Amino acid sequence: MSQRPEPLWPLFAELKTLDGVGPKTAKALESGGIEAPRDLLFTLPHGVIDRRPKPSVQDAELPGVVTVEITVGRHTPSARKGGPYRIHVEDSRDHFQLVFFHGRGDYLQRILPEGARRIVSGRVERFDGMAQMVHPEHVLPVDEAASLPAFEPVYPLLGGVTQKLMAKALADVLARTPELAEWIDPGLKAREGWPDWRAALLEAHAPTGGADLVQTVPARARLAYDELLAHQLTLALARSRRRAAKGLVSVGNGALRRKVLASLPFRPTGAQIRAMDEIAEDMASPERMNRLLQGDVGAGKTLVALMALLIAVEAGGQGVMMAPTEILARQHLEGLRPLAEQAGVVLELLTGRDKGAERRAKLEALARGDIGILVGTHAVFQADVQFCDLRLAIVDEQHRFGVRQRLELGRKGAAADVLVMTATPIPRSLALAQYGDMDVSLLDEKPPGRKPIRTALVSSERMEEVVDHLRKAVAEGRQAYWVCPLVEESEVTDLTAAEERFRHLRAALGEGVVGLVHGQMPPAEKDAAMARFVSGETQVLVATTVIEVGVNVPNASIMVIERAEWFGLAQLHQLRGRVGRGEAQSTCLLIYQPPLNASGTRRLTTLRETEDGFRISEVDLEMRGAGDLIGTAQSGLPKFRIADLEHQAGLMAMAQSDVRKLLHDDPGLESTRGRAARMLLWLMRQDEAIRLISVG
Repeated sequence: MSQRPEPLWPLFAELKTLDGVGPKTAKALESGGIEAPRDLLFTLPHGVIDRRPKPSVQDAELPGVVTVEITVGRHTPSARKGGPYRIHVEDSRDHFQLVFFHGRGDYLQRILPEGARRIVSGRVERFDGMAQMVHPEHVLPVDEAASLPAFEPVYPLLGGVTQKLMAKALADVLARTPELAEWIDPGLKAREGWPDWRAALLEAHAPTGGADLVQTVPARARLAYDELLAHQLTLALARSRRRAAKGLVSVGNGALRRKVLASLPFRPTGAQIRAMDEIAEDMASPERMNRLLQGDVGAGKTLVALMALLIAVEAGGQGVMMAPTEILARQHLEGLRPLAEQAGVVLELLTGRDKGAERRAKLEALARGDIGILVGTHAVFQADVQFCDLRLAIVDEQHRFGVRQRLELGRKGAAADVLVMTATPIPRSLALAQYGDMDVSLLDEKPPGRKPIRTALVSSERMEEVVDHLRKAVAEGRQAYWVCPLVEESEVTDLTAAEERFRHLRAALGEGVVGLVHGQMPPAEKDAAMARFVSGETQVLVATTVIEVGVNVPNASIMVIERAEWFGLAQLHQLRGRVGRGEAQSTCLLIYQPPLNASGTRRLTTLRETEDGFRISEVDLEMRGAGDLIGTAQSGLPKFRIADLEHQAGLMAMAQSDVRKLLHDDPGLESTRGRAARMLLWLMRQDEAIRLISVG
């Protein structure tokens, strides 16, 4: 199974084997991400030109493309170099001009000799009542009229490859495309009215009008579905492979968990209880847990995480919780320690800062099993970190943590259960694409006692009013964040913006009241500035977005975001979630510079109207697209050529359930449809999945 099936060889041949493609064109195509004929197949036209012949330019809507038979009249070369060279022509009812700039007279005399009949096709516009076709795209003798397609597809152009060349190469690829056995469930295919695979490609590359270019036409929908099906099949194979791997059975007696719950001043929400039960069930099963705990800002993920860690300890093992930054690791420690103490569990912190004898002592205690729960940064990946009996690994803020690190962590405790926590609400379609190999627990209720946050839009012209508002709040003992915008990705200018705001506020509110953190600071200074704010020594913290994730200061009840229109929705929602954690009514002020454009207005008003992270993430997805939403570079999101995650979420869900059925009926992909599905995996370059089947 490790050899690509023979029917696909022509689609994975060198580009140079295609009609009209030499080494230079091949290089240009490769720079646009087209490495094999197969990639050209999945580069669909995004436009179509109607080249059907008209009797006369009089019958056409101008300006527009016209194809018409003409008689060539006199040539009028330009009096000055590079000026317009005009050729007067007439069709059956009208006369007009062909215009060439930098036209070479000898060449034009040859292809358009006076008195000859020709077919010309190109864009026609009227100037001073006279119709003109500037640089016709096609000039043909009348007997070759049939070689001009009635509808010409328009392709996205890559590295200077012309439309003519794309069309020529594509005609060659389509001619060598084989018929392949059907991998889509026959019932589904009939219900959706989808064509066979090869027919779908031929149709998609031969549109006859704008209506054929939309995603929902059967040919395009089918091709999009093929991509999503291959992707979901890969995730499902990875998942069943992992399930087959032996995990550890961790069953607790509940003693430690009961102590913690008894010490809480509130009851967990229904969503928290449901998530705790799902996790406990996974940990008790012999298969490895691979679960995503997804909860909006402030939905109470920390408590759920601690309960999971306590199961590991109750079962006689250890748990580790990893955070992307030291600040966050310390915050987890502070959040978890008082609760762990209630249960009498030893909790320790390990970061890159631990050195020498102190670090050695921690590592020895960990290896002996004296430490029940370890909280740390990626420092826990280092080779000398050995656990006595690691049962559970929790990873916080997944999108900073690729799939690779997930595996790395799994190796530390060869069979340890894995729980990933994210505070970024991800729309369902993206969650399926990115975390389709994981089970998902959703925290969709706010814990009791969290007051809604008042959000207001304020024009930057009213800056001084905002500073006055802040002065009163500080006098009442309240704390505030002031977030400065990231200026054009340049840290130097960010810094000046933040420093200027810091000086301005310090002058307005007094020495010692205002602190500053930004990305350029050494970590120790940053931590010290944060610590002063957490302890209430400084009351206003001016920051670039380093405070986005996980910072918890219950007394902070005001969030000011400057140039809010520059931020993405998800980011604004995360920042706003830093307040509203204490007793006081909290406010978020979005300062924008007028005039706001349409997308800025939509982002800021969405934020004003709702605190529901999932609703916000759906709007964000509609506005920004999937790649930007999670930062495609490190998101692990697949790149699809045809499928579009924003608008085809329904197809993704359909593919997921289709794959479940297929693997349930035919886990080894041995049936006729199973073998066709293997062919699909080869076609879609899902080598990872192919390896899983051939090993499995």
